[in-house]
Amino acid sequence: MKYFPVILALIYPFFPASAQDTFSIVAVDSITGEIGSAGASCLNNISFPGSNGAIIISDILPGKGAIHTQSFWLAANQANARLKMEEGLSPEDILLWLKQNDAEGTLNAQRRQYGIVDFDPQGHPRSAAFTGTLCFDWKGHKTGPGYAIQGNILLGPEILDSMEARFLATSGTLADRLMAALQGANVVGADTRCADDGTSSLSAFLRVAKPGDTDDSLYLDLNVPSLPAGMEPIDSLQRLYDQWLLSSAPELPEIKVQVFPNPAHGYITILGSERENIVELYNANGIKVYSTVVYGQANTLEPKLPNGLYFVRISREGKILLSQRLIWTGGH
Repeated sequence: MKYFPVILALIYPFFPASAQDTFSIVAVDSITGEIGSAGASCLNNISFPGSNGAIIISDILPGKGAIHTQSFWLAANQANARLKMEEGLSPEDILLWLKQNDAEGTLNAQRRQYGIVDFDPQGHPRSAAFTGTLCFDWKGHKTGPGYAIQGNILLGPEILDSMEARFLATSGTLADRLMAALQGANVVGADTRCADDGTSSLSAFLRVAKPGDTDDSLYLDLNVPSLPAGMEPIDSLQRLYDQWLLSSAPELPEIKVQVFPNPAHGYITILGSERENIVELYNANGIKVYSTVVYGQANTLEPKLPNGLYFVRISREGKILLSQRLIWTGGH
């Protein structure tokens, strides 16, 4: 379920949460087209009723990108950031706009912290982050190809350093890497106001969208909004994730399905489709633009598509066999 608080934004358009001591990461996978968001905070659904905990900072636009707005969180700023991403602004341009158009005035922009990732029109990952001078120490951010990590009121820079190191060193899916990044901050007092509780934070979340997902139905959407005193939310989130892997992750297909060439020049070939498979193409806005059923070992398709970035999804009997980005050139 998508937790972007549209209703909350309408009711409290200028109501900030307290200065959340928050650490988080947004990231994209340029191979699969997945977009992810994870974080934890000393904010929970008790300290900020209706927030569902730290997840309030997360906004994922499937097929486009993700935005985290934190430190004196403001619903109006989060809504505006989404609108600018929908308009096609780059992460850097969204940050510039937010700093110049803060819903409480430009001076208050220095109280905010943002992390933004997306795909450019050619399908390349982009990232940007901003930490205002008025955020509480320790504060900072780190960016790299396809990811942004940020935090405030932290134990120190080692929290973000550890998150980045775990994210980059972990193999596996984007979800695996995001979960590993959060474990990098699983130390008492990572958010300093949680030190007395003996935990890193009070709430935590992990979310991943595949191409073609909708805002309110993500491939992975786990949240720990609140726990009894002394319980570690990152550990609880890890248990939820482990259970999800066992019960909800799609089974690996017996036959590997391949799509080539990529970039595609007016056609694509599907290999490994011994049984009936559904092939779907989504544009960069997550809108389905092509669908067909294929049979047999090899199939060549020639959908009439404009040049640009697409995401191809192949499924069989409700199980996703392949989901990846596709650059389309030489089209119509």
